Amino acid sequence: MQTAEKPKGCTNFHLRRLLRQVSRLYDAEVGKSGLKTTQYSLLSHVLHLGPLRPSDLAQAMGLDASTLTRNLKPLIASGWLVQVEGVDARSRLISITETGRKKRSEAQRHWHAAQKQLNELLGVDRVMSLHALLDESFALMQQAGEGVEGEDDE
Repeated sequence: MQTAEKPKGCTNFHLRRLLRQVSRLYDAEVGKSGLKTTQYSLLSHVLHLGPLRPSDLAQAMGLDASTLTRNLKPLIASGWLVQVEGVDARSRLISITETGRKKRSEAQRHWHAAQKQLNELLGVDRVMSLHALLDESFALMQQAGEGVEGEDDE
């Protein structure tokens, strides 16, 4: 059923404004582990999907190759991820180290704390409704060919 009323303002602005608030909450909490939320997400993806090729990791995370390379460098330098030779001399695989697993576990505790704070701020029912609305909207955008695969929940 269509309504005569139309959205007021810019949907992109509303989404970005909410995202900035939510990101601040998660960044502050996950940051207590010494990781950025993007680094936590990268460690989580490699833990769940790895070992895997950088191109497959980039696709799974909805990142371009140069962004992934830039984001991998500090995690490899810290010894949390390693890049090793793949099936042939030209291919590489990314995998998580034992210290990476421990760092990810530490960050996950903070991520859960951030999620709990968000649930308390907005209410669990609202968060569940928000998830459903976002997932449905994402699927519609994907069907229309307008979206790219993005990060999943941790």
